[in-house]
Amino acid sequence: MENRRLHACVFAGSNDGVNPAFRHQAAALGCALAAREIDVVYGGAGVGLMRAVADAALDGGSHVTGVFPRCLTQVEARHDGLSELRIVASMMERKQQMEELSDMFIAVPGGLGTLDELFEMVNASQIGNSTKPCGILNVDGYYDALLAWVDHGVDQGLVRAEHRALLIVDRDIESLLDRLVATTAATAARRDGA
Repeated sequence: MENRRLHACVFAGSNDGVNPAFRHQAAALGCALAAREIDVVYGGAGVGLMRAVADAALDGGSHVTGVFPRCLTQVEARHDGLSELRIVASMMERKQQMEELSDMFIAVPGGLGTLDELFEMVNASQIGNSTKPCGILNVDGYYDALLAWVDHGVDQGLVRAEHRALLIVDRDIESLLDRLVATTAATAARRDGA
């Protein structure tokens, strides 16, 4: 990881949601990533919380790469003002490219697509196919019910505690980024020392 910038993949809603804090915190995350000189990878949409993250990161000087599937062309607008926009054939290819381009993953409030992307990456870590950390920015407790469900899975013996621990959750952007960056660095150190 020496001599290169980190890349954070942000999973976010293509809508703004009803809580103004969602958009505010999505933009604040983009600003915080830029301030730390962390580049951004995301789904390439020009709408909703996805756009809020991308625009703030761009304004702060981050290189922002969007990965946009052709199948969404009729559903949502792509962002044509990015540093780089990759057009891919499918949602599967989108997730694969986002994983390859990124050092860490962060979910902000979003819908089913956000959950699909996040848990695909968590599952990759669970089965040993990835060592990249997965974070959740839990804005105004948006993810409380989901996390309670995961904890219920632990209580019921269907989710291992060590796999639950793969989700790095915080309500504070700077604290979340500190934890993700530290985990990324520790993983790289273990890999380089192996």
